[in-house]
Amino acid sequence: MSEIQLGVIEARFADMIWDHEPVTTSELVKMAQTAFQWKRTTTHTVVKRLCEKGLFVNTRGTVTSLISRQEFLSMQSRKFVEDTFHGSLPAFLAAFTGQGSLTREEAAQIRSMIDQAGKEE
Repeated sequence: MSEIQLGVIEARFADMIWDHEPVTTSELVKMAQTAFQWKRTTTHTVVKRLCEKGLFVNTRGTVTSLISRQEFLSMQSRKFVEDTFHGSLPAFLAAFTGQGSLTREEAAQIRSMIDQAGKEE
């Protein structure tokens, strides 16, 4: 899948869609007016842009996702590790935990995820 980049406001708007989907464009106009003080045309423009990027589809005024929030975050995370740490997850974890920023619970969760991933191979 090609890289999908979102600005901060686009990401917040995408979260709004994921939180309420399926959602009509009329509902999105109201929510965006409240959250961002957008006019109707701005909302429709951003919906169109997010659809063109392949995140959502607008079918007869109802917006639904083509990619779930979790799938999108996974793609973004993998891209970050690839670009920043040459694809090395251990290098990323070393940098992330270098300041002792993990709690015991978080470390246990990570160990569990690693153990589970090893069983799936």
